[in-house]
Amino acid sequence: MTLPETDELQVDLGERGYSIFIGEQLLSRSGELISRVALSRRAFIVSNETVAPWYRESLQKSLADQNMDSDVLILPDGEQYKNWDELYTILGWLLASHAERKTPLIALGGGVIGDIGGLAAALYQRGMPLVQIPTSLLAQVDSSVGGKTAVNHPLGKNMIGAFHQPKLVLIDTETLATLPKREYISGIAEIIKYGAICNIGFLDRLEENARRLLARESSILRYVIKESCRIKAEIVAADERESGMRALLNLGHTFGHAIETALGYGTWLHGEAISAGMVLAARLSEEVCGLKVEDTERMIHILDSFGLPVRAPEIDPGTWLTLMQRDKKTVGGKTSFILLKQLGQAFVCDDVSDEALLKVIKYAAR
Repeated sequence: MTLPETDELQVDLGERGYSIFIGEQLLSRSGELISRVALSRRAFIVSNETVAPWYRESLQKSLADQNMDSDVLILPDGEQYKNWDELYTILGWLLASHAERKTPLIALGGGVIGDIGGLAAALYQRGMPLVQIPTSLLAQVDSSVGGKTAVNHPLGKNMIGAFHQPKLVLIDTETLATLPKREYISGIAEIIKYGAICNIGFLDRLEENARRLLARESSILRYVIKESCRIKAEIVAADERESGMRALLNLGHTFGHAIETALGYGTWLHGEAISAGMVLAARLSEEVCGLKVEDTERMIHILDSFGLPVRAPEIDPGTWLTLMQRDKKTVGGKTSFILLKQLGQAFVCDDVSDEALLKVIKYAAR
C-alpha cells in the first residue's frame, strides 16, 4: 500500500527539539512514529467525549501494532472544563495507574485537551514525555506547537500553566472532516494572525483562497497548516519562553482573552474572541502608531470573509480594563500590547496611554 505523502517540520530547540508531522492517515501510522521517541512500552491517552469515539480506536490499534499498551482517560468536552478540577482528575488517574516518569502522555483532541493534558504531563513527577495529536484546526496551527500548557481560572484565561515542549506533534488533516463548522472557522483566526504579524504574502494567499479554505480543500488546507506551523516553529526556536519576539503571536489575545473571561469560557470560541481582538488591536494601532485605516479595513474584510466576528460583544469598560490588567503581558502594572505598524509587521508596544486604550474600549462598546 502506498502511504500518503507526509510533511515534516523541525522545532529547533537543541536537546528539546522535536518533529511536527503533517499529512493524511497519520493516526493509523502514529504508533510507529511515537515508538521512535518513546522510552516506554506503555502510553496514557487523554481525550474527550467528542473526539475519543472517532479516533481513539485507530490510535490504540496503531500503538498495539508497535507492542505498546495504552490506557485512556475521557474528559468532558468544552473550554469550561479546562480547569483545575479536570487537571486534578488527570493527575489522580496517572497516580492510580502507576504511570512512570518515562511513560508518554498523548493528548488526543483540540486545544483544551492539548493544554490541560500538556500541563498534567509537565507536573506529573516533574515532567513526563508529551505527544500532541491535535484534532481541531486551531490546535493544529497553534496550540499544539510551542510548549505552552495551561488551565483557566475564573479571573483569567491561561493564567496557571507551564512551558513543557512535546516530544512529537502529529497532525492528521483527515481529523478535520469531523470538526463542526463553527470550530473549523474559529481556527482560521489564528491562521490569519500569522499573516498579519509577519508574512503579508501569506495573508494575500489566504485572502485569495478564502472559498477553497472554507470548503476544506485538501491542498490549500495542507498548505496553510504547514505554513502556520513553520512560522510558529521559527518564532518558538528563536524565543522559547516569550522574552521577546514570541510575544508577537499574541496579536489580539489581550482583548480576546478578556472577551472569553468576561462572557464565560466557551460562550465565544477562542478563535472568535481572537478575531474581534485583532480588530481592536488594529484600532489601537491606528491611535498609537498610525496604522493606516485601510489596513484595518482590509483585516476586517478578510476576517469577515471567513465568517469570523469583527465586533466585540458588549462588555463594561471597567471590566475590560480589569481583565486586561490581569493579562500575562502586564509588567509593573502596565500592560504590553501587540500592535501593527502595517499589515505583516507587528511589534510589542509598552507605551499605550490610558486615553488611547479607553477610546478603543469605548469603540468596542458601541
